Amino acid sequence: MTLLEIARVYTDLVLMDNEIPETEHIAKDEAGALRSKYHQLFMDKLREEGVEYSDRFDATNRAFEIVRNGDSTTR
Repeated sequence: MTLLEIARVYTDLVLMDNEIPETEHIAKDEAGALRSKYHQLFMDKLREEGVEYSDRFDATNRAFEIVRNGDSTTR
């Protein structure tokens, strides 16, 4: 998967998780697990492509920036 593809899946999962009611414990857990998996994949892909980020929060911001720009240009 490309950086953009991973960023799209990850940001979709973040947004979806925010929409799931707190009372839906199983759905929240499943969405959280997928979100964590794609967050790690995204950070690994950033490293692989030589894109620096300071922490996991910076990586999240970069994912949303990449999706917003519609390309994988992060430099």
